[in-house]
Amino acid sequence: MRLVMTEPAERMDRPYPRRWWALLVLCLSLLIIVMANTALTVAAPAMTEDLGLSSADLQWVIDGYTVPYAALMLLLGAIGDKYSRRGALVLGLLVFGGGAVSGYLADSATAVIAARAVMGAGAAMIMPATLSLLAATFPRAERARAITLWTATAGLAIAAGPLVAGALLEDHGWSSTFLINVPVAALALIGAFVLVPPSKAADRGRIDYGGGLLSVVWIAALVYMIIEGPHFGWGAKAITAAAVAGAGLVAFVVWELRHPRPLLDVRRFTDRRFAGSNLAVALFFLAVFGAFYYLTQHLQFVLGYDALDTGVRMLPLAGAVFVGAALTGYLTPRVGMKWTVTAGMVGGTAALALLTRVDSGSAYGDFVAPLVVLGLAIGLALSPCTDAIMGAFPESELGVGGAVNDTSLELGGSLGIAILGSLLATSYSGHLSDATAGSRLPAPSLETAQDSVGAGYAVARGMGDKARQLAEQAAHTGDPRQAGQLKAQAEQLAGGARQMADAVGSSFADAVAHTSLVGAVVLGIGTVAVALLLPGRRKPAPEPAESGKPQPANVTR
Repeated sequence: MRLVMTEPAERMDRPYPRRWWALLVLCLSLLIIVMANTALTVAAPAMTEDLGLSSADLQWVIDGYTVPYAALMLLLGAIGDKYSRRGALVLGLLVFGGGAVSGYLADSATAVIAARAVMGAGAAMIMPATLSLLAATFPRAERARAITLWTATAGLAIAAGPLVAGALLEDHGWSSTFLINVPVAALALIGAFVLVPPSKAADRGRIDYGGGLLSVVWIAALVYMIIEGPHFGWGAKAITAAAVAGAGLVAFVVWELRHPRPLLDVRRFTDRRFAGSNLAVALFFLAVFGAFYYLTQHLQFVLGYDALDTGVRMLPLAGAVFVGAALTGYLTPRVGMKWTVTAGMVGGTAALALLTRVDSGSAYGDFVAPLVVLGLAIGLALSPCTDAIMGAFPESELGVGGAVNDTSLELGGSLGIAILGSLLATSYSGHLSDATAGSRLPAPSLETAQDSVGAGYAVARGMGDKARQLAEQAAHTGDPRQAGQLKAQAEQLAGGARQMADAVGSSFADAVAHTSLVGAVVLGIGTVAVALLLPGRRKPAPEPAESGKPQPANVTR
């Protein structure tokens, strides 16, 4: 066994014998870049308290990763195709690991945001490289199964992130959630050299850097607008970003239509199978990331679970993803991707519809069924879409194909957090205002409580602390009249604190139900659109005999 794998996948006259071990390395690389986002949702409260983050700071800590990640994928995927897909994976792991170390050492909001941006740039190299190397290494007959395992890993990472972060936060600070990425990245780095064969396009030609630059501009502006507008208001920044995104998209499409070797042939979107698959991926992750955003908050703040307990209670989602992935491997060859994908999206819609029943009396048991149904839906819907998207690209553009799939995923996730997150905040604020109407709560305290569910409980705790202080003063004062007054004030404040806590919990539960209803409607309408767009089953075209010549592992038909 060679210490470093040097034979390119393109030159092998038979399938690479260690391809399943190579898939393990690719899935491990995928695991850490997805967990980098989901783990942060659990670590965010501790980070906010330690660094004194404002809501705007926290939002950019989360989304500082997303902007470079989404914007750079198309261009970096093309560069990986031309020069080295494994090289892109290796460089991405190094950059990602370096950003993780910087995040571990960070001691300010600016430093954490910068570290997250570096990690996002590394992820933009890793994500398309994993899919392009998978497609180059596996023969077409096995590729769907390999993509199913790749997709199941993404689903596992969504649930595993909070679990790992929660375990670390039991005995360590929030910075440990950055450092855990380093040994995993190092292991994947070693595995990339030992188990993953090098690969690059044989006839990629010159890279369309003009199209690449335009793609970076319009995608970055679009993601920035998605983040800025719903969370911070449609001021000059958001409107400017919207204008740049629109103009950049038009310029990108015109440039690509006229370029002899475009970075991305936008005519592919006229193919119903390709367009429908991308729409399904975007819509599905809009629902998944949006729901995940408020479910973790509900488990932590309203139900009172700590970080580890929250991670453990997300595990039904991960288990259901693997069951759904096994089902899609069985169903898709028999009924076709249209019905499998549609069934998965119907399941996702049903999961969100189940969450509309959440109220102030809901316990964890009320969340198990939605988590299981959502996990099954992820497993059913996503791998057929990814397989269809990758199958639309020739061998020379596998990195671009992976980037298109991942950009749809990331744009959908960003939209989900921005739109559903903004709707959640607005609904919570309105319900809390109604629930506290007529109370004597000072306007500044109410305004603070309306900012977020965490802030609401902090206001309630502050009132409770003040009540305890007054009660202690009453117990130690020698003046009976003053003691009575202090005791009365303490009792009034303690009652107000309990009412405030109850109002915050019920308001957030109502906001979860309302937001889930909107999400279910959006995904339901999207399900109908995808079902109409995706074509039915196609009969496989007869393949010409090649007089005994073995077929290369990376041929795409």
